[in-house]
Amino acid sequence: MLQRFLRSLSGGGLVLGTIFFAASLTPSLIPRTFVMQGALSGASFAVGYGIGVAWRWLWQYMGLPEPPHRHLGVIKIVATVLCAGVAVWFLWQASAWQNSIRALMGLEPVAGIRPVEICLIAIVAFLVLVLLARLFLAAVRYASNVADRFMPPRVARVIGIAVGIALFWSIASGVLARFALHQIDISFAAIDARIEPNQQRPTAPSKTGSAASLISWNELGRMGRRYVATGPTARDIEAFSHKPALDPIRVYVGLSARGTAEERAEVALAELIRVGGFDRSTLVVITPTGTGWVDAASIDTLEYLHNGDVASVAMQYSYLNSPLSLLIEPGYGAETARALFSAVYKHWTALPKDHRPNLYLNGLSLGAMNSERSANLFEILADPIQGAVWSGPPFDSLIWKQMTANRNAGSPAWLPRFRDGSLVRFMNQDGINVPPDTPWGPLRIVYVQYASDAITFFNERYAYRRPDWMEAPRGPDVTPQLQWFPVVTMLQLALDMMLANTTPMGYGHMYAPEHYLEAWLAVTDPPGWTPERVAKLKAYLIERSGR
Repeated sequence: MLQRFLRSLSGGGLVLGTIFFAASLTPSLIPRTFVMQGALSGASFAVGYGIGVAWRWLWQYMGLPEPPHRHLGVIKIVATVLCAGVAVWFLWQASAWQNSIRALMGLEPVAGIRPVEICLIAIVAFLVLVLLARLFLAAVRYASNVADRFMPPRVARVIGIAVGIALFWSIASGVLARFALHQIDISFAAIDARIEPNQQRPTAPSKTGSAASLISWNELGRMGRRYVATGPTARDIEAFSHKPALDPIRVYVGLSARGTAEERAEVALAELIRVGGFDRSTLVVITPTGTGWVDAASIDTLEYLHNGDVASVAMQYSYLNSPLSLLIEPGYGAETARALFSAVYKHWTALPKDHRPNLYLNGLSLGAMNSERSANLFEILADPIQGAVWSGPPFDSLIWKQMTANRNAGSPAWLPRFRDGSLVRFMNQDGINVPPDTPWGPLRIVYVQYASDAITFFNERYAYRRPDWMEAPRGPDVTPQLQWFPVVTMLQLALDMMLANTTPMGYGHMYAPEHYLEAWLAVTDPPGWTPERVAKLKAYLIERSGR
């Protein structure tokens, strides 16, 4: 049985599959464990094998010349030796390649990458994918044979392919996906409803979730309770600044609080008014990630910068993680973000200009993309908000994508410069990419992004096109040993997106408080912050984050 299966494998497919396998061992943006490397290498092998089989079929179908049969044995031996040599050499180099990424991120080097385990995992992944492909082809052949009894052969083949695709798609999306999503929905809903022991219901009437609040403690959701219950108090801020401070205001509305996004936005506005949010000097409308999580590194930093004189409001649109939320509810996050911003903005514009807070937008990852979509430029043009800080914008974020594509000539794709820098600026670990004395316009936007964040720098076009951000000079956290390979690089970056939250703080998709500090300083321009005080707060925030 095994020998029969091995004999059925395509020689050309195995050659190209081995090349893809070897290329998958090269470094990308995020360090990989041997398990992840094995899965990636197996998938790359299978994709390369499939392309090789398709190419071989096309060659024969077009009737192109082939080598004499008497030479095939020699060709197979030579190809086998060369492929084995390539695979062994790339496996030998793989640990050095992974260490080139780890060194940039301050991680300890690995002594080896466990090549035997990688190969075993890759073989299993390859076999599973090949068997699924063959099952699909068997379904196509069966449907074609049935159709062949009633219609011309070519029409029958087209029908067979269509039936095979429809069958597999219906099974994957209609049966397996429905069952999986139902189980995921149950699991995430249970997690969202769980009240953690260290999250005590606030007793102060001014706190969201208290007895006086318009939103009950249970209606906040797990991430909402964490957001409301944590963060610096006035006492914490005073301990650092040695100046009188205010307790920051945090308002959050969970997914279960009301039935529609508009209803939740109305109660969020009412709660924000109740607790005096519009009496603060700074007001931030935050769009959370898919689970409803708000990045503490961002909002805590702002609250320290403004001595607690900050109000923020956020509204949950999902309890699924961001990739699942984007897959299942692609438009709901933007709809929710628009509903909240519209409610807050309408009330804000009705206030006297000299008696209202400065208004900002904020979001990380999927929150950044949906926050972008929350404010229509033409709606706010007559009375603009003051700015936004958006971190780790996903690669499909519209405003980010347009400004990156239209960046100034000579500026790198991983840290663009847009026009004169008066509207939008980009920053990474090394700070903002324009001189500090560059004047701002009335609206200030800063994108915080790391070159090693695949969630920002992925693109499906990289299957056939070299990324612009790979051109020299590269980002400070991207290894010079990263090379582009057709198809394989796209697969590597797809895995990097899954691993983007596994990096140390300040790399990948883990945005550090000291970098948020630079962004908020530029956008909100709080008075009295000397370079010495900024350095002191950076050190304090780093220590507070446990690094």
